[in-house]
Amino acid sequence: MEIKYDSNGLVPAIIQDATTKNVLMLGYMNEDAYAKTLETKKVTFFSRSKQRLWTKGEESGNFLNLVDIKNDCDNDSLLIQVIPVGPTCHKGTDTCWGEENKSNYGFFSTLENVIKERVENQDANKSYVASLFAKGINKVAQKVGEEAVETVIEAMSNNDELFIYESADLLFHYLMLLQAKGFTLKDIEAELKGRHK
Repeated sequence: MEIKYDSNGLVPAIIQDATTKNVLMLGYMNEDAYAKTLETKKVTFFSRSKQRLWTKGEESGNFLNLVDIKNDCDNDSLLIQVIPVGPTCHKGTDTCWGEENKSNYGFFSTLENVIKERVENQDANKSYVASLFAKGINKVAQKVGEEAVETVIEAMSNNDELFIYESADLLFHYLMLLQAKGFTLKDIEAELKGRHK
């Protein structure tokens, strides 16, 4: 891999969780740090303050296990995908920006949070979600069944608009059922990953 090091012999290395795709930190590498990372499969940086190599986790045990290294289009920065062991930041947070390193499924994660919030607030008079949860898990499960049947019926028709509408209803109610059972999309992802060969 061609790497263009700067005048100090360094290249910025963006560290990304290989699973969640969250950016964990930014460090710098010189040629020796890059070579040691490849050799040990544990991300090693060049410390500008200590003027030496340091392997992330050498003191804390919070290693960054190497998955992949990519160079950018100008060959002057690296994207390093890792599996982190513990928090990445020296302050004890998952990322150096104080963010939690959790999976994000885009708008589906937003929906999960909305459902959770409405269930916790328990205002059944103002919230459809809270009112359905108040009726118990059997009613939530029954609603998923109803939406599944409606989705299948629309799948066999020629009305794509209604098929998408019913599919959205099914997915929304399924997210509710997952939470009613104490699970999230992350649990489903883990199950599917376990089946993937």
